Amino acid sequence: MSETKVQSKTVTLTIDGKEVTVPWGTTILQAARANDIYIPTMCYLSKVEPIGSCRMCVVEVEGVEGMILSCMEKAVDGAVVRTQSPELFTERQNIMKLYDVNHPLECGVCDKSGECDLQNKTLEFAVDRQSFAAREQHRPVQDWGFISYDPSLCIMCEKCVRTCTEIVGDDALAIETGGYKSTIVNTRDLDDCSQCGECMAVCPVGALVSTDFKYTANAWELEYIPASCFHCSAGCQIYYNVKHGSIDEPEPKIYRVTNDFEFSSLCGAGRFGYDFENRGASKDPAKLAAAVEAFQKAETIRFASAISNEEALLLNRIAEKTGARLVCDEARGFQKFLQAYRQASGRSLPAADLEAVRRSRVIVTLGTRLFDDAPMAKFAVATATAREKAQVIYAHPMEDPRLRNQVTQYLKYEAGSEEGVAALLAASLIDRSRAPQELNALLEDLDIGYLSAESNVSEEELERLKLALWKRKNFTLIVGEDLYNHPRVEEIARWLGVIERYSDFRLLAIPPASNTLGISLICELAEEVQGFTVGINAPGDFVLSALGDGDLDLPAMNQQEGTLTTLEGRVVPTHPALPYGGYELSDIARALEIELEEIIDLTPELPAAEGFQKIAFDDLPDYFDAVGTEHRGYLLERRAIEGEALPEEPDELESFDGTVLYRCNPGAQFSPFTARTHQLESEAELRGSAQFAMAAKLADGDRVRFAQDGIEYERVFRIDTAMKGTVAINPSFDRGLRSFAISSYRFSPVKIEKAGKAHE
Repeated sequence: MSETKVQSKTVTLTIDGKEVTVPWGTTILQAARANDIYIPTMCYLSKVEPIGSCRMCVVEVEGVEGMILSCMEKAVDGAVVRTQSPELFTERQNIMKLYDVNHPLECGVCDKSGECDLQNKTLEFAVDRQSFAAREQHRPVQDWGFISYDPSLCIMCEKCVRTCTEIVGDDALAIETGGYKSTIVNTRDLDDCSQCGECMAVCPVGALVSTDFKYTANAWELEYIPASCFHCSAGCQIYYNVKHGSIDEPEPKIYRVTNDFEFSSLCGAGRFGYDFENRGASKDPAKLAAAVEAFQKAETIRFASAISNEEALLLNRIAEKTGARLVCDEARGFQKFLQAYRQASGRSLPAADLEAVRRSRVIVTLGTRLFDDAPMAKFAVATATAREKAQVIYAHPMEDPRLRNQVTQYLKYEAGSEEGVAALLAASLIDRSRAPQELNALLEDLDIGYLSAESNVSEEELERLKLALWKRKNFTLIVGEDLYNHPRVEEIARWLGVIERYSDFRLLAIPPASNTLGISLICELAEEVQGFTVGINAPGDFVLSALGDGDLDLPAMNQQEGTLTTLEGRVVPTHPALPYGGYELSDIARALEIELEEIIDLTPELPAAEGFQKIAFDDLPDYFDAVGTEHRGYLLERRAIEGEALPEEPDELESFDGTVLYRCNPGAQFSPFTARTHQLESEAELRGSAQFAMAAKLADGDRVRFAQDGIEYERVFRIDTAMKGTVAINPSFDRGLRSFAISSYRFSPVKIEKAGKAHE
């Protein structure tokens, strides 16, 4: 039976007297949830495959002897299901008694109290006495860095293990079996764990908790403020957990971040990097007047991507009023990429989203260090490998050992050769029967031997890539930041556009920073800074900064409301978690005689021509429903683009000799905003392999000086034994406002000078 027919087939069954119709392949539990029928669970987690360890979801089906697990049993036509009966209640009550055996009665100090599944279901099933007993076990609390694990509270539901394996892809957790001695073990070094906190989020009890949050507040003392994470372009759903004043903390404070973990996930930056607010700002009319004067005489307004869609639109209007040009270093290259892609693909936006990645059987990545650039895309790749046994072809000048559980083939090309690699991929992936004559002629004329030799991607490797496609479906091509500031970015975009147009691959283009896609669609950006410059979270002659280090303060993203545009093209709302006492961009706009009351008044005025909808901010939904459908904001409307632009034959490929550095922020560090949070604070280091150290004549611990992207650095060099090759990684998250003003290609040859040892 074809997949299309399977997906369109439905089954009808009766649950608790209610007739329901669901797609073929739906489990009884999913069918019940989709129709607002409650079945209790302890181990079930929607975003992973059914675990089946708790047996709380048992139901009765007419004609079937005994109780069955609704999380695993598929719904069938004509089935009559009962979810509630005295027998089912007794079964579930006994299960809860077993769960409660020797479970420490420390609800008064447990961080999960008030939101604990065990606590809730103990009450739900009237467990007021214990019929069972087991011998006490010595189970000391374990420190896993950001996370604390208490084995004595663990109920072995396996949610943490499955999430780490199926969602994160780290395989860092495992079950050590032994009856009542069973426990969860951390199988990897802490430095080899993504420290995302996903295991902690899905834990239904207090076994896995935040080390930082532990014993600081009760769940019922916290207000849960819905928002969207802005650290990268994924725009993940979060709740800021805020406590509004106490004797010890008179000011409101964010104590932690949580999420709708049943359906969504967070990386380490999203979960632990929340306290980046701009505190202490006040309103000084003289400073506001100086800011207005600066805007009036500015030839350039330079800004970072850490702004909302509404602020981007407001900057457009300010620029129209004053005649200034707009420069966003982070977004300009991506905007050029998007414009050229449209001409070649015939689409307004790339077709793939993260769900498409999760369902892919073949994934090719190009121009992104996926683990660091886009954790949610990396999570989606991990899910595809776990569930779909996906073939993952990782094309990049540097191998990433952290992806060893996912990658099936590395295409290790030379830095600078991305245009040639894009052309080689086009020659390998495009269906010639669907391509026009002009494109086929271009592909026939490609000098494959030259491109292979110069890029270091052999024809044998390309043949292996083609074999990975054999008898497979659901293909995704993921591309990233390495491409957007490449000198030939527009030609690269056209090659990728024709791949999507004339093959079965769908493209996911990862924007390089938080709201880069929104800015690229809203703002008309200039190429370079000129004249007197106002910087907004970026360098300038007059600087407005949410970091608190400029001429005028601005609110950080956790202190304002508005919308962001995610890498999937979803426009999502965010709300302020903390108060802000200073001026905002809207105050400057009003002083410039631009009519505006609140910044969110601009939400329905975002450009409809780019797919934005005329929906008021307060009318934007922000939730997941019972079966996990995302109702956060809205998706940009996709449209067809007329015309067709073909790429040119690749230019002569640039070679990089000598000491080469790659600009990339590590792990949970994305920007100066993550760098200032207390849990993520870390030292920026230059990291390279032993091979790089030998080539550069460096030793571990050497202090070095160099210049990259026009910025002077002094770093401690560290040898990373997991790295290979002769390229080292240099981060920029500690460069303050300068880190938002980098618009060069990520690989660059540099001259490194020794400056002593780290301790000197």
